[in-house]
Amino acid sequence: MNPNTSFAKIRFNSRLWPLLAILLALLQLIWPNRAWSTLFIILAGSWLLSFFWTLSLARHLFMDRKMRYGWAQVGDQLEERFTVINDSFLPALWLEVEDHSNLPEYAAGRVTSIGANQSMEWKTEGACTRRGLFNLGPTTLRSGDPLGLCSLELVHPNAAVLLVVPPVLPLPAIEIAAGGRAGEGRRPRRAALETTVSVETVREYATGDPLKSIHWPTTARRDALFVRQFEHMPSSDWWIFLDLERRVQAGSGFESTEEHGVILAASLAHRGLREGHSVGLVTCSPDLTWISPQHSSGHSMSILRALAIAKPGEAPLSDLLEDAQKSVRHGASLIIITPNVQADWVAAMLQLVKIGITPTVLLLDPLTFGGTESTAAAVTMLNEYGIAHNVIQSDLLNRPEAHPGQQGKWEWRVLGRGKAVAVRKPSDTGWRTLG
Repeated sequence: MNPNTSFAKIRFNSRLWPLLAILLALLQLIWPNRAWSTLFIILAGSWLLSFFWTLSLARHLFMDRKMRYGWAQVGDQLEERFTVINDSFLPALWLEVEDHSNLPEYAAGRVTSIGANQSMEWKTEGACTRRGLFNLGPTTLRSGDPLGLCSLELVHPNAAVLLVVPPVLPLPAIEIAAGGRAGEGRRPRRAALETTVSVETVREYATGDPLKSIHWPTTARRDALFVRQFEHMPSSDWWIFLDLERRVQAGSGFESTEEHGVILAASLAHRGLREGHSVGLVTCSPDLTWISPQHSSGHSMSILRALAIAKPGEAPLSDLLEDAQKSVRHGASLIIITPNVQADWVAAMLQLVKIGITPTVLLLDPLTFGGTESTAAAVTMLNEYGIAHNVIQSDLLNRPEAHPGQQGKWEWRVLGRGKAVAVRKPSDTGWRTLG
């Protein structure tokens, strides 16, 4: 194994020791005595022994650090493997490993020891509790001689970036108004053509599929739920506008409108791409994020990456909607996620309705997140204009079936006789060195 590049720093812990040795040497010259020479040999010898002991460790102590995954979802298990090698003929009687990672609630440091010409290995695990872009590493090794006269610091600068994306949850209760059929503020009606398309094939049932699409003959024959897969028809673009204006947010941590808005945006983007829509994302956090609708294999990760690092900004939702008038195409579906119950953005939204864009508003209820404002006035206004909307409360994403993040976790099932069997085990994605 090739050791990682490191920077060594040796420090003398006490200046008194060499000064005493110099003083004893002067006394021996001025007032010769066997006691001075004996003490001088002891002090100088101890100091030199400590220095060369520490120097040997500096040249022969190596560390290798590897991680299992390159990205994760909130709730996933992070796993790392540390290997320390001591090629010196002298042991490191104490060894401190300090981790400089900034992943919340994750600690990989430890204090141990390692013998001469030995290696040791250990693994660390931790849960990814918050979305964001985090650093794993660098790492610092500290050791020294048995007398404590010298100390060694080895800095391993290798680090890796870990992207923790928000969880994607099933949202069966939220219906998005179809684009291309809105008219002057009226609630869009479903065209008859949608129910007369031909069935192309069937596929297994997925959470969120409408029950009316279940193909009962196939379900009965295979003893599992299957739904009809219709022939492909042009789908309207989905534009997700996430309001992250700082002044309108309520709550803190996971129990906040900010986090629930991000999770809603991630889950709806995943659902839209699965249903064949081209999905785009617009938010300001604090820099403008504008991802145009696409339907490609890597587009979902582009949206999740933007949402992972999203933070509250200063730009109001009304400004984002005004800017959208030049970019959002006629017939698109507009999904607005906002905790702004003052509805000062409705006028800008109605301008988009006039050019043939169909909005759906997901109004985060601040009262359920510890805020003080009610959604009543905003809901009344949306009803007057016939805008499809849903009031989202804080318990929507806390359902028992919402279990974000399964990477690195085991799932067990207990049989009737009490035997536990593994239903799902972590996938072995291999280890990669930080760097």
